Amino acid sequence: MLRIVAGSHRGRRLAAPPGDTTRPTAERVRQAVFDMLWHAPWAGRAVVEEARVLDAFAGTGAMGLEALSRGAAHATFMERDRAALAALRANITACREEPRARVVAGDVLKPPAAATPCGLVFLDPPYAQDLVPRALAALSAAGWIAPAALVVAELGREEALAAPGFSEVAMREHGAARVVFLRAG
Repeated sequence: MLRIVAGSHRGRRLAAPPGDTTRPTAERVRQAVFDMLWHAPWAGRAVVEEARVLDAFAGTGAMGLEALSRGAAHATFMERDRAALAALRANITACREEPRARVVAGDVLKPPAAATPCGLVFLDPPYAQDLVPRALAALSAAGWIAPAALVVAELGREEALAAPGFSEVAMREHGAARVVFLRAG
């Protein structure tokens, strides 16, 4: 069962598409990520509260909805898989977040131009396809990543990460996953 961990939507169940195409971030990993964002000296509550958030490779939208639940001003969700898009839209509706959420049905590696850059970006692509560096380049070029934005990227534990234009501020391993926190600029 997939649920929102904390905030105004705490405990809200989220739909996930059938099969293993979508790999939602585990609750304990989301909790750890948001604890770090809330308390780390390089982040703090202001990183989440009132933030414009991009949840790229959104899947169920759990990361972006978690941010909205904790006070983010707006979240854009980028996803291309039809089953994941259906679950994502259902989750936004279940949380009654339509006014603060936008869904972009498309490829993160070929994003449309951003109307407004985001200060907090979540990237959780399929593992072992070297998608994080390519997504960072594409999203930066399209104006999605604000100067000094914080990027939270989830990769496979053994995946290498080269991210020109970004500096690593922290990293944590959780089972088969490695979560890397990057600062733009």
